[in-house]
Amino acid sequence: MKRVVVSQRVDIFPGQNEQRDALDQRLIEFLLHTDCIPVPIPNSLFPKPDTLARWLAAVAPAAVILSGGNDIGSCHSRDLTEYGLLDYAEHNHLPVLGICRGMQMIGVRAGVKLRTVKLHVKTRHTIHGEIVREVNSYHKLALSTCPIGFNVLARSTDGEIEAIRHEKLCWEGWMWHPEREPSFENDDITRLRKLLGSN
Repeated sequence: MKRVVVSQRVDIFPGQNEQRDALDQRLIEFLLHTDCIPVPIPNSLFPKPDTLARWLAAVAPAAVILSGGNDIGSCHSRDLTEYGLLDYAEHNHLPVLGICRGMQMIGVRAGVKLRTVKLHVKTRHTIHGEIVREVNSYHKLALSTCPIGFNVLARSTDGEIEAIRHEKLCWEGWMWHPEREPSFENDDITRLRKLLGSN
C-alpha cells in the first residue's frame, strides 16, 4: 500500500474559537479501496514553510491528494498548504489527484481563473470525452480554460471542464467527488490506481 498525503478542508466554529481541519470519512474509505494509506496533512504548518518541508520529509508520501471543500481564497492556511504540496509533488515527480476544489487549485496554480457556473451544485450530469459516464456535481466554480500543459479528459454537456490530465506529470483533476457515490465506482478506483502506478 502507498502512503498518500491528503489535504483537509477547514471548518470554522466562532462560538468555540476553533478552526478545525476535517476530512469526509468516505474519502478515507475510497482511498483505502485504492490501496492507499491516507495521511491527512494539517493546515497549521505555516507560516513557516520549512515546517511543511520537515513534515513531508518525515511522512515521505508516494502521492498527493487534494480534497474538496472550501472555495479557494476563503482559507489562507489551506491555500498555502496546497500550493506547498503541489510544489513538493512537482519537485519530487509525485502523482497528484485533485478532487473538485483540488482540480481548481491545480488550475489556479497554473494561472487559470475560475468562473461561476450554474446547475452544477447537488446534481448529476453526463460527461463526455476520454471519460464518458454520469457523475455527481457539487461545485459552483469551474476552470475558465484548460491550464497550459494539461489536456481535457472530459466536459459536461454544457461545455464545462470536468477532468484534466497533465501532459507529462502523473497529475489528474476530477470535478466530481468519488467519495460521495453510494457505492464507489470501479472506474474511479481503476483510474486512481493507474495514476499511482498501482496497476
